[in-house]
Amino acid sequence: MLVAGFPAGSFQTNCYVVAGGPGEACVVVDPGQDAVEPLDALLAEHRLTPVAVLLTHGHFDHTFSVSPVCDGHDVPAWIHPDDREMLADPMKGLSEESRAFFGGRMEMREPREVRELSDGASLELAGLTLRVDHTPGHTRGSVVFTTPTEEGVEVILAGDTLFAGSIGRTDLPGGNLAQMMASLRDKLLTHDDSAVVLPGHGPTTTVGRERASNPFLRGLGVPVKERGL
Repeated sequence: MLVAGFPAGSFQTNCYVVAGGPGEACVVVDPGQDAVEPLDALLAEHRLTPVAVLLTHGHFDHTFSVSPVCDGHDVPAWIHPDDREMLADPMKGLSEESRAFFGGRMEMREPREVRELSDGASLELAGLTLRVDHTPGHTRGSVVFTTPTEEGVEVILAGDTLFAGSIGRTDLPGGNLAQMMASLRDKLLTHDDSAVVLPGHGPTTTVGRERASNPFLRGLGVPVKERGL
């Protein structure tokens, strides 16, 4: 499996491409601000052809370039229905203070083709099988995508649900701390410790590392039988 990425824009949002290998079809995850040119360079470097764009949630720092990427490659965007409205109106995901900073408006639009994600769905894209888990808390429509490598290690595209040493904020519109903690307990900590976590910001980590050291996960222990150990 080939996984590559780069931090995009002023928010340094991680944009990823995932493929079976070089020269193959791929999915693009979270093309944020100023992501078009570095994404095109990455696709050219690995000779990849996008077949879909996957969005972990609707905040504009993860979706800013979704329309030019999708429409430029004639591929659909996938997003949970609870966050879809933010594609055309990103102000709905911002605090009042942030809205004022942007002058109360931001010009964005949906791509030509948008498909909606559902909890527990299995997407067969680019020769990959990606499980969708709805993880509300950061936003109402946050999701994580999980796919196995050839060696059987899971790769989790976690968006802004789980970071190295931290978790996503819950104080923006649609955020909910209780839902976030339930999502982390029921959808993230149930994975094996070896699972690799690719967060929406910051460095890569593992479920085991976060289970052991992430201060926000203390008290969210998952019974051993639920982890399949």
